Amino acid sequence: MKIIVTESIALEGIEHLKSKGFDVDVKFGISREDLLEIIGNYDALIVRSVTKVNEELMQKAPNLKVVGRAGNGVDNIDLKAATARGIIVVNTPESNIMAAAELAVTHAYAIFRNLIQAVTAGRNKDFRRGRFIGNELDGKTAGIIGLGRIGSIVARKLMGSNMRVIAYDPYIGDEKFNQMGVERCATLEDLLKQADLITLHTPKTPETYGIIGEKELALCKDGVRIVNAARGGLVNEKALYDALVSGKVAAAALDVLDPEPNYNKKPEEQDYENPLLTLNNCIVTPHLGASTDEANYNVGTAVTKLVGEALEGKMVPAVNMPQVSGGNLEEIKPYLDLAEALGRIYFQTEKKPLKKIEVIYSGDLAKEDVVTGLYTLSVAKGLLSVIVPTRVNYVNAKNMLESMGIALVESKSTYLEKYTNLITVRFINDEKTLSVSGTVFAKSELRIVEFYGYKLDFEPTANVLAIQNRDIPGVIGKIGTVLGDRGVNIAAVQWSRKEIGSKAEAFVSVDQPVYDKTMQALLEIDGVLKVSNINFFA
Repeated sequence: MKIIVTESIALEGIEHLKSKGFDVDVKFGISREDLLEIIGNYDALIVRSVTKVNEELMQKAPNLKVVGRAGNGVDNIDLKAATARGIIVVNTPESNIMAAAELAVTHAYAIFRNLIQAVTAGRNKDFRRGRFIGNELDGKTAGIIGLGRIGSIVARKLMGSNMRVIAYDPYIGDEKFNQMGVERCATLEDLLKQADLITLHTPKTPETYGIIGEKELALCKDGVRIVNAARGGLVNEKALYDALVSGKVAAAALDVLDPEPNYNKKPEEQDYENPLLTLNNCIVTPHLGASTDEANYNVGTAVTKLVGEALEGKMVPAVNMPQVSGGNLEEIKPYLDLAEALGRIYFQTEKKPLKKIEVIYSGDLAKEDVVTGLYTLSVAKGLLSVIVPTRVNYVNAKNMLESMGIALVESKSTYLEKYTNLITVRFINDEKTLSVSGTVFAKSELRIVEFYGYKLDFEPTANVLAIQNRDIPGVIGKIGTVLGDRGVNIAAVQWSRKEIGSKAEAFVSVDQPVYDKTMQALLEIDGVLKVSNINFFA
């Protein structure tokens, strides 16, 4: 089988593939045109962050079976298109976290002490050191947005510099904050008002894209410094430019841009332009987060091992779908889908950080010969995919939960009164326990049968509205009218209540996504208490 490597990885990884008998072509920095011309000859493709593995490329790659991303993000890979073609996508989410964290801290020191400007001046024989008086990190407040694995390392290192560290992460429990000695900010606004340094360590999702914009910068202290070594687009670049020019932001350091330049072009070939590159108080580095010998070795050897095993037909931690060896994927896939759908419910309906998740298997799934570990990981994957869609897979899901301070346990119960099989997931936070349950009928028909204490018999679909209302006449008709007036077609509806005249819960399946204005109109209906938009299948 043939493998092409288009971006620099550790030579040890390439030698590993060759030793396994694979035909490996190393073409670092190959042009897009040349890659499209030859990609049809290869069974596997190994990339980093520059090569775009999109629909265009996949159409020209009928033999492609595996795409390996040396690094933790998959922003440059069309996961939906890959899954539709049965292409396995693997990545190495934990291999370069130390390198990424250390770069962010390096950037912080650089912009507090004007290091890059001073070095540039020195090269030009300007040694007037009075021009480069900076500030100390000691005693200042560092605000970390995203306290995952990288953010946690950054927090620890900044504490070592005697900084007061605060953080905003709505998905991390209090136990993790307390354990680290990091002060929790209930809102992003709380962090922005206090921080002398803001550093971002969150994935790029629709929720986090542009999380720091004009409004947020206005809330910051005058002279705040900002580091983004995570993902381009988390900070609105136009707003940042204006704030750097006005002095509201004293300095910024960016390792990522939106969009990013072609990192393989020579200077004389480079056509990338960005106003931030013209500012002396803005440091821009060429996406160096994983650019250490250690990280390069880790990601290179890890991704080549995964790609090789996938081509050999072994089970690997695929980002887009599980690969099962020695079993029938068609038989277990409905249960994987159900478990993931149940996991996806919580963070689409609740915002409280979780302490624990309990997954309980009943009926046929509780038999001794049924291995349920992969289903439990599917619950975790579903939960996390709502908030970190590009990073979670079946191998790292449990570790990611642990890093967030969330315990994951499973148990079995042979007693089951109504169904032949049942998966129950209990979400436990500081205030309450919320339970959801589902079953599989006729080997492949998924049903949600309990939602937070309400009994249902509902097929999960791509677009579902969960609506809580007072149990009074007329609410159902008003909801249908609001949706109909906005061109939203209802595919299926089921209402459930516990007691007459109390509260009721509806699951409304619709044919298209429902946007904010329609959600607001539903909330304005007399009797409607809460509306949640649930996407069961990403």
